[in-house]
Amino acid sequence: MNEYRTHTCGELRKQDIGKTVKLAGWIQRKRNLGNLCFVDMRDHYGITQCVFDKSSPLFEKVENTRVESVIGIEGEVVLRESINPNMPTGDIEIKVAKMEIYSTAEVLPFQIAVEDDAPEDIRLKYRFLDLRKERIHHNMMIRSQVIKRMRELMCEQGFTEYQTPILTASSPEGARDFLVPSRLNPGKFYALPQAPQQFKQLLMVSGFDKYFQIAPCFRDEDPRADRSPGEFYQLDMEMSFATQEDVFKVIEHTMGSIFNEFAFGKTVTQAPFVRIPFREAMAKYGSDKPDLRNPLILETATDFFSDSGFGIYDGLVKEGKTVKALVLKGCGEKPRSFFDKLDAYAKGEGMGGIAYVALSAGGAKGIAKLLNDTKMSELQSKFGLSQGDAIIFMVGSGMKFDKFSGRLRNKIGEELDLVDKNSFKLCWIVDFPFFEENEETGKIEFSHNPFSMPQGGMDALLNKNPLDILAYQYDLVCNGYELASGAVRNHEPEIMYKAFELAGYDHSVVDNKFGGMINAFKYGAPPHAGCAPGVDRTVMLILDEPIIRDVIIFPLNGKAQDLMMQAPNYPFDEQQLKDLHIKVDLKDE
Repeated sequence: MNEYRTHTCGELRKQDIGKTVKLAGWIQRKRNLGNLCFVDMRDHYGITQCVFDKSSPLFEKVENTRVESVIGIEGEVVLRESINPNMPTGDIEIKVAKMEIYSTAEVLPFQIAVEDDAPEDIRLKYRFLDLRKERIHHNMMIRSQVIKRMRELMCEQGFTEYQTPILTASSPEGARDFLVPSRLNPGKFYALPQAPQQFKQLLMVSGFDKYFQIAPCFRDEDPRADRSPGEFYQLDMEMSFATQEDVFKVIEHTMGSIFNEFAFGKTVTQAPFVRIPFREAMAKYGSDKPDLRNPLILETATDFFSDSGFGIYDGLVKEGKTVKALVLKGCGEKPRSFFDKLDAYAKGEGMGGIAYVALSAGGAKGIAKLLNDTKMSELQSKFGLSQGDAIIFMVGSGMKFDKFSGRLRNKIGEELDLVDKNSFKLCWIVDFPFFEENEETGKIEFSHNPFSMPQGGMDALLNKNPLDILAYQYDLVCNGYELASGAVRNHEPEIMYKAFELAGYDHSVVDNKFGGMINAFKYGAPPHAGCAPGVDRTVMLILDEPIIRDVIIFPLNGKAQDLMMQAPNYPFDEQQLKDLHIKVDLKDE
């Protein structure tokens, strides 16, 4: 028998009544009713109510013991006088005969038993206490179950898990590297991997065929609500002799199963997921990660404004600007203040405001007074407007305008409560442009992943306008979040050299930065493709947590600091720096 307990705090039931048991755990809360003191005792598995009688010498002892102290008790399982149907152990309680205090808690910096408004930095400084909260503890258990299921699903499909290096070479993959000094190689540094990208491709060259890994990735990025600074985990996978379709089947089965099994009552898009070309996504949703729970669709209205009578838009269209529209069904009776707020929002985003037409019972409003009867009839016919509907317009050009239209679509969808909060809507974004033009320099740059295979191969690189070349790149999107990114890989050295040449890099740069991989490709590389769904973000979506840090067991704060372990920190022992051949030169602040 275990020295500390015969049962856990979530285990006992009505059939255990009459047994003498030992429990160990934390004091969750206490309720002193005068003659009786009730203690909710908590461990990893649950909560059991324990009762101390006034006549017992233990009464004063437990009364003077703070919550979150760790105790052990022994006593008889009895039927609760007041059954609690909301607790798995709610039929019973323990009549305590013995108690031992294993550890006394100090005064708590915030409450554990209930959710409070403790500042995030305090919660993260005392993360070991924060993890005791029921919600956060539950989040970590769901995360563990999700990762376990991911492994099972990948293994069922013939994939094998391999571990790739953590200490590696710096690689320009779109974010800053974390660097690690080498003691044995003075003046040289390792980099922590932003992703196992090159290693997993090298595994395919090595003949391992189907790889996966729950991989830690390290990127020195600024934090966002959906992105943790410093490190994150992804379900990294790669497969040989595979097309885009093969990857889709694997990921749809794996991620589709994860969302189905952990939906908690929400509806889930079933495979095959809809595929939306990048340019279509930007045109219809103003985003390459559209939230399909929002039914609003952006429509092109440029042609309508070539001679509409609304001079401002007519003039901008003649200058080459684009007009987009959103039809708002049933919003014709909205007060002017509704449209004024949208106009103010657009101006605040630097987009010059919006225009609108509202078909209200009292007559058409907005710019309707500037449109003649023929144009009003055309407007209703072109956009399917009925009495009581409204339509808003925005004008602009380029990627900035497209992204603004997407933000406005999201804003209106939320304000009108159109977003289906009880569903997971998954889709693939496909056919990303291989290159893009830098708006500031005018230079051609990779738009997504430099290791991708261009659609059309070498012929496309030689004969097409670089900005017209599409790539075999794809993102898995759910509810407005990018969940995964992947591609069919460029496994032919000459095609890779040419692609980098168009982006302004000569052969030496490729050989220097990607020497291990490009050299391996010269010795026989199979066609291969892969993808990498994010673990943290998947769990965040499943649990409907707005902040990703609440699904990571020991996260950094918004400044990429571990407040609990006080990292990063300085100074180190001078001998450590000397061993690493490092001298720190910081000006006093």
